[in-house]
Amino acid sequence: MTEQTKPIDLYYWPTPNGWKITILLEELGVPYNLHYINIGAGDQFKPEFLAISPNNKMPAIVDPEGPGGEPISVFESGAILLYLARKFGRYLPQDERGRVEVEQWLMWQMGGFGPMLGQNHHFAVYAPEKIEYAIKRYRDETHRLYGVLNKALEGRDYVAGDYSIADMAIVGWVVSHERQAIDLDEFPNVKRWFEALKAREAVATGLAIGKDERARFDLSKDKAAQSVLFNQR
Repeated sequence: MTEQTKPIDLYYWPTPNGWKITILLEELGVPYNLHYINIGAGDQFKPEFLAISPNNKMPAIVDPEGPGGEPISVFESGAILLYLARKFGRYLPQDERGRVEVEQWLMWQMGGFGPMLGQNHHFAVYAPEKIEYAIKRYRDETHRLYGVLNKALEGRDYVAGDYSIADMAIVGWVVSHERQAIDLDEFPNVKRWFEALKAREAVATGLAIGKDERARFDLSKDKAAQSVLFNQR
């Protein structure tokens, strides 16, 4: 296993995308420095953050011990998970079949289980106009995606066989299942998996990091934060 002597810098806010990285870093047990990027206050638009995350989105990392011993910055949560898993040789299989199994579920989360659940939140909770078609559209798709996950977990402890970065990518999005109008009793395999992951010390720790920071403002009522996060061009 690669030894990390200098801490990795993590630029983070406690959201499902941020939790992916705190969970993996806690599972790996490598040193890291936490830098809060308050997305409601617009920290993501500061020039110094733009230099490492050109999409103005957190999370991002800077690894001072990157390839060839030189620093490297990585943005996009899926890319960070893959980079760290490859570097430390954990939570991503070495064989091609196993690796593809993990990567496809990671891409499923990145392309569907994150964005569609995010739209569910937006139209049901944050949108100033409650558009019933949009709410139904994204709640229905959320329900369908939970069904896909439930089927994948049939007879399996983890989504890709062994515990992997795919599970870490997905679990944070299930935290708000009630807000998504999802009853986990309808998806027993997901419920079993979710409870098992929350019982892991690293997962519980990763999900708790920044909890007090997150509680400082209610995005559903904070119009200033909404103007920062929504409808940017």
